[in-house]
Amino acid sequence: MTDYLVAMLTFAALYGLMSLALNLVWGMAGMINLGLVGFFALGGYASALLTHRFGLPIPVGLAAAFLFAGACGVVVALVTARLRGDYLAIVTLGFAEVVRIIASNEIWLTNGTDGISGIPGPLRGEVPPATFNLVYLLIVLAVVAIAFFLLQNLRHSPFGRVLRAIRDDDQVAAVAGKWVIAFKIEAFAISSGMLGLAGALYGHYTSYIAPDAFVPLVTIYIVLALSAGGTGSNLGALCGALLIVFFQEGTRFIAAWAPGLGAVQLAALREIAISATLILILRFRPQGLLPEKLPRLAKR
Repeated sequence: MTDYLVAMLTFAALYGLMSLALNLVWGMAGMINLGLVGFFALGGYASALLTHRFGLPIPVGLAAAFLFAGACGVVVALVTARLRGDYLAIVTLGFAEVVRIIASNEIWLTNGTDGISGIPGPLRGEVPPATFNLVYLLIVLAVVAIAFFLLQNLRHSPFGRVLRAIRDDDQVAAVAGKWVIAFKIEAFAISSGMLGLAGALYGHYTSYIAPDAFVPLVTIYIVLALSAGGTGSNLGALCGALLIVFFQEGTRFIAAWAPGLGAVQLAALREIAISATLILILRFRPQGLLPEKLPRLAKR
């Protein structure tokens, strides 16, 4: 049971890192990015290829995943710089699907649908599996804590204030002398790099990645996590990620309360339970469980 809880906390931390990345572009800059899983996949494959195929150290693979996904984020941001709302969402969603299709068909690079196995992990094979899982959980939590600290400082910095101004009204920000497109590209690049880092951490934890792991449903879960936790709030992003994983895993025990149902019926019942709970949260707390707290101007 302990190993199971450690594994779920690790995945919750990875979801939390992705939620923080989404909060940067959506919650702070107002850009709807539905291509999260595409950057997640790019980071996972980049680190897996460098560490597994070329034998480079894991830290090098993690850094490369961040930089490669961030560079791809710059390209996507340049292409979509003048798109807004639904148009931006559709293009980024299509980008994620293009990444998944390329990973499925470019066998010479990604091994196709068979995926890449044997991805190295820190201390894997040198310590018992339970110890490895615990050590890796601490590593991921440390990465999430650093990302949270940096994003909190960024949020209160002039850069963060400009992003919120762009979110509220980018034309007003432009009139105020801010180069809106440059700020959007920078935010998109940082967010994409964080998503790539999350993908690399995922690959080194599971020791295996394949295109089937990078389906649009992952993006939906992260969007739901941020919506339930509180758009614009970094703490809400982490809370929402933990909540989503809790719902996903907690509903597995529905079988004990619903005897006689088949596997298909139980799977459908799990999805209904998760959806109903999230609908209730968004109905009665539309601002999220931990909404964004905007700084107040000092009274004179």
